[in-house]
Amino acid sequence: RIGSATSQSSAVINDRLQELVKLFKERTEKVKEKLTDPDVTSDDETPVASPAEAPPPPPGQEPEAAKAAEDEHCCEMLCCTFKYRPWLDRVKNYQFPSSIDPLTNLMYVLWLFFVVLAWNWNCWLIPVRWAFPYQTPGNIHYWLLMDYLCDLIYLLDIVIFQIRLQFVRGGDIISDKKAMKENYLKSQRFKMDVVCLLPLDFFYFKVGVNPLLRFPRCLKYMAFFEFNNRLEAILSKAYIYRVIRTTAYLLYSLHVNSCLYYWASAYEGLGSTTWVYDGEGNSYIRCYYWAVKTLITIGGLPDPKTLFEIVFQLLNYFTGVFAFSVMIGQMRDVVGAATAGQTYYRSCMDSTIKYMNFYKIPRAVQNRVKTWYEYTWHSQGMLDESELLVQLPDKMRLDIAIDVNYSIVSKVALFQGCDRQMIFDMLKRLRSVVYLPNDFVCKKGEIGREMYIIQAGQVQVLGGADGKTVLVTLKAGSVFGEISLLAAGGGNRRTANVVAHGFANLFILDKKDLNEILVHYPESQKLLRRKAKKMLRNNNKPKDDKGGPGDSIIIPPRPSTPKLFQAALAAAGKVGGKGRLAHLRWKLKELKAMQA
Repeated sequence: RIGSATSQSSAVINDRLQELVKLFKERTEKVKEKLTDPDVTSDDETPVASPAEAPPPPPGQEPEAAKAAEDEHCCEMLCCTFKYRPWLDRVKNYQFPSSIDPLTNLMYVLWLFFVVLAWNWNCWLIPVRWAFPYQTPGNIHYWLLMDYLCDLIYLLDIVIFQIRLQFVRGGDIISDKKAMKENYLKSQRFKMDVVCLLPLDFFYFKVGVNPLLRFPRCLKYMAFFEFNNRLEAILSKAYIYRVIRTTAYLLYSLHVNSCLYYWASAYEGLGSTTWVYDGEGNSYIRCYYWAVKTLITIGGLPDPKTLFEIVFQLLNYFTGVFAFSVMIGQMRDVVGAATAGQTYYRSCMDSTIKYMNFYKIPRAVQNRVKTWYEYTWHSQGMLDESELLVQLPDKMRLDIAIDVNYSIVSKVALFQGCDRQMIFDMLKRLRSVVYLPNDFVCKKGEIGREMYIIQAGQVQVLGGADGKTVLVTLKAGSVFGEISLLAAGGGNRRTANVVAHGFANLFILDKKDLNEILVHYPESQKLLRRKAKKMLRNNNKPKDDKGGPGDSIIIPPRPSTPKLFQAALAAAGKVGGKGRLAHLRWKLKELKAMQA
């Protein structure tokens, strides 16, 4: 029992001594590092103060916020409690904004949509009601109802929206109510809006309901073009809307021509000649078919007979050639703008292929170059992202870089604790590179001058005796090569091969760019230098083999007595028990007894 208790106490003492030795060793290394490098500071940081908790409410009294949340949207009826619908309260309590930003306010774009609908009603149906016999005394009240509904939209646009539009004066955004109203009243648009609402409808009492008296309603074209600009600014594929709008221009020109043809036929007399409309079938469809054949100059039309018919046909031909050529040119511009990027990609790829064929590059290399072009274009829609951001000011480029890259860079352990503005400057220096499957991102032993951040895809770290064993697979958001940015004295050598596993899109930060940034941030430079040395020391430190509790002994056992010394002691013992050698022999026996 005494022996077992002694062994347990000695094991506890041995463990404690091991901990003390380890702490002394770490402290010695820190002091040594501080003496050799004056930039090293303490790793300890000031702890963040925990937020003070709010005092609990006195008993019998609930917090006011809880009461407000409980009483909100509730009402009592008989023995039941019902909740109001939140959206009804929002509608009741909604206040119209005192000023409207016409460039970013989606509510204003929606309102312009209704204004444009009213404008299209007038532009498309006024010619139809004037030329064709579709407006009759039996349905006149429906036409008038829609007309005055459109007039109400025009009036609300003037009274509510246009006088609240913000504008820029001397570089400042003016949102004062009085200033916005005066700006609108002095503008050309206000004059056109007033002309649009001229009350010519009072002439209905004298000449009857003539649709031509509503022709000024078609002069509100400024709202149409403004709606086009605002809608194209918020659409991701604006070229589709441009194609639809250009097609609508062509259809409207044919629509007006068909109305004019029916009017000319009615003026000459329906069916009076072979050229005019004979009055059979659907009048609008027949006249529209004639307008298409005339404006597009298909041919196959009957020859005009009278002078009026000849002049009308000549004007139609001239107008058709002019309008059709304009439409074709505009459609070409729209399609060309929509495919400008694809054309640039094809031209770059064709030039590269021509260059490789001229210098007789091997076919395998040419296929990899073509694969890179195709994947880069289809994955990001461009060959070089920096080309799009060159025209933007520095502040906007920084905002885009923060939205795209900050969430990844902020997770890098090397940059945690650095100046936030330094990280922002570093984001603008990142460049995107696409690697093909089995491409070497970096090789073992080469000088490291870049840090890599995986944006998409995966990379594999290879090692082992053959250099082909996959040690680890890094996925999107991982970072590697960060030590090489600040390591010196041979510490910037790559320690393993990194290969792209499939297509990989990486962000690269050059060592040169980082050094240019750190010149302006000395504190962050000291922090990065200390972290890089610590990370490099941890990587180079050999791994300790963990053994049993009896393997590591703080006080080693006493070495055995040398044989020559034992022979001398034996000789001294034969001579006599006195002298220094005899005393040493007696001590040796005591030590052996203690060890036993």
